[in-house]
Amino acid sequence: MALYAKAAEILEKVETKQAAVKTLVFDSKFQNIKQLFALVCETHKFSSILTEIIESTKLLKQTKIKMNLAKVLVYDLVIGKGLKCGGAWKALMMKHRSRLQAALARMKIKQKVSCNKDLLPSNLQKPEGDNLPRYVRVNTLKTTVEDTVDYFKREGFSYLGQAYRLDDLKLNGKSFVGDLHLSDLLVFSPKTDFHDHYLYKAGHIILQDKASCLPAFLLNPPTGSHVLDACAAPGNKTSHLAAIMKNKGKLFAFDLDAKRLATMSTLLLRAGVLCQQLANQDFLKVDPDGLQYKDVEYILLDPSCSGSGMVCLRDEVLPSQKERDSRRLKALAAFQLRCLNHALRFPRLQRLVYSTCSIHTEENEQVVAACLQQNPSFRLVPLLQQWPERGLSPLTQCLRASITKTLTHGFFVALLERHTAQSLKEQASQTLCNPVAEMVSFNPSASEGKPEEVITTEHGDEEDKDEAAEVVTTEHGDEDAQEPADTTKDADVTEQAVADEEKTRTLGGAKRKRKIKDREVEAVELTTNEKQTDCSGGKAHVRHYQYAAIHHIISSKANSPRQTEQQAKHHKRLVKGESYTRRETV
Repeated sequence: MALYAKAAEILEKVETKQAAVKTLVFDSKFQNIKQLFALVCETHKFSSILTEIIESTKLLKQTKIKMNLAKVLVYDLVIGKGLKCGGAWKALMMKHRSRLQAALARMKIKQKVSCNKDLLPSNLQKPEGDNLPRYVRVNTLKTTVEDTVDYFKREGFSYLGQAYRLDDLKLNGKSFVGDLHLSDLLVFSPKTDFHDHYLYKAGHIILQDKASCLPAFLLNPPTGSHVLDACAAPGNKTSHLAAIMKNKGKLFAFDLDAKRLATMSTLLLRAGVLCQQLANQDFLKVDPDGLQYKDVEYILLDPSCSGSGMVCLRDEVLPSQKERDSRRLKALAAFQLRCLNHALRFPRLQRLVYSTCSIHTEENEQVVAACLQQNPSFRLVPLLQQWPERGLSPLTQCLRASITKTLTHGFFVALLERHTAQSLKEQASQTLCNPVAEMVSFNPSASEGKPEEVITTEHGDEEDKDEAAEVVTTEHGDEDAQEPADTTKDADVTEQAVADEEKTRTLGGAKRKRKIKDREVEAVELTTNEKQTDCSGGKAHVRHYQYAAIHHIISSKANSPRQTEQQAKHHKRLVKGESYTRRETV
């Protein structure tokens, strides 16, 4: 009876994505580990078939037992080698044996198969995950990567150095390499078992899939910062964050399940984590304005998801389950969006990583897109340009992971960053200055050579106004200075600059606009009073006129078509070098 009770308990944890099967089995301290592991794995593999048998026979209603316990008992009774227990459970199940076997036989007839294994989806008959490498994260709170490598070498493992390609991670025997993306990750051949290894028991290494290491690695909180892990259990990502923070600062970790939090506490203790503050609390009920969270600038959010990316949880949805699965995905996505919106309410938050071990776009890109639409003060940050799998378009800044493309479990990661005043200022400057830079560097006769550069300042800077119009020529500048500017092209670009300004008008405040206006009027006065005394400097003067005229136009308020036409004529005369003074504001 103890076997089935423990198997049902582990099966429930696996299906709620608490940890991998092997980790849960080895941590259970059960006497016969191999027997327990085999029962959990096989029951989980046949999970959808067992569910259909149990529901068609109404077993739960008649026996009053829970679903996961029913699954392990029914598996051994009708698919496995028979029940390995006596007493009340065996007597109870034997009463329903004939009905359960009949339900299984009907499924075989319906699907036209003769073997139980043929009932399994194709992806479970030959599991893809059997060839995934074994990833080992070195816990830098207790040791170093170099010392860990030396330890394994002394045990007879062969270290092949740092990996440079994905194919380098396809190992066999006792070979291992350093990962090509994460410096604290070692990669071993598939099915290498470390659950009984000294380094694992002592907390020097963490058995964690590479994809699961990405969230903490990409969040990368600095030493001494205040970090929040929203849905923390079982704790591998929390211990990774603590290692990155070097155990300095504060690490708030929440989980609603008290048992999971207790398991997490044990794991963190073994890993040597000291900066954590655990709370058995629903993250959605945490007050973002609480005094203890006033300095939280980094959040890792890995909420409950379908777990469809985990190899041990992957299952093909039967036609009868599609509608139920669709409803479940919608409910999960709604919950994930609530968590994400809640996390962005923390007043000093700067960066947030959102991750799932799901392959469904409903839980990934769609949640992030909806969140960005509701929170315009945050933006996506492009991640690891060399990573082989990106988020689905248009959210290609995000990362995806999969068995085939990254040799990991299925995963999704997005990094959101708050817009700062400086970033908004840079964005406004780029939008306003790019048309000018394009026009100034335009030179049809020198298209083969290096483009000329123009040094401009951002609007509102307190630098000298002459620096705003300064021209720096390249090594070909002397030859280019002989060429006249193309006034027709300049007029077209002028009109385009006016159109571009309409899109960016809202970026500046009233004070900023006033500074721009005063500055550009001064620039016009300065350039119109200049005299072209030297032919070799003619082009430089023309470029000064272009710069002043364009900025005089785009710094003015909404113009009528007549005003815009007058400005263009004014600009053409400046470019031709006509000498006259125009002081009025257009």
